[in-house]
Amino acid sequence: MAQKATIYKAHINIADLDRHVYVDMTHTIACHPSETLQRMMLRLLAWGLNADENLTFTKGVSAADEPDLWCKNLSDEIELWIDLGLPDEKRIRKASNRSKQVIIFAYGDRAAPIWWQQNKIKINQFDNISVVYIKDETLAELEALIERSMQLQLTIEGEQAWLSSNNGDCTIIPEWWHR
Repeated sequence: MAQKATIYKAHINIADLDRHVYVDMTHTIACHPSETLQRMMLRLLAWGLNADENLTFTKGVSAADEPDLWCKNLSDEIELWIDLGLPDEKRIRKASNRSKQVIIFAYGDRAAPIWWQQNKIKINQFDNISVVYIKDETLAELEALIERSMQLQLTIEGEQAWLSSNNGDCTIIPEWWHR
């Protein structure tokens, strides 16, 4: 029998002082059995760092032709495509062609720098792709905040963000490899 996804609820209050975006929203997030809790929290963080009422979670790891998050306009065109991990060149090209803006949240202290060295020349050819690296230490701190029902506060200012919950807090300093 196949394992079912674990459901988490996250009420997140966002204060993005740079973009002047202030959002208070609740998400129901399914963590697929093949997805780690750190990756699930990175999905939630990616949503928070790019908060928009039209930014939605997709089927994620269970849909190969969709990103982890996307923002579509009223014409159903993809405005923002957000992928997590280390996509291959074919997927990067596909994302760039289908969306106005692409953000890749790379992670994995061992694999991500190697992936970046192998792909940075190709990625630099695209004007609409950004790559953000999140360290394993940050992912571990995010995982420590997890509860089945979470109350989160995300504050973004400058080049860093702070995420807090009843279980503690985490400072996030994204490393921009390409903008």
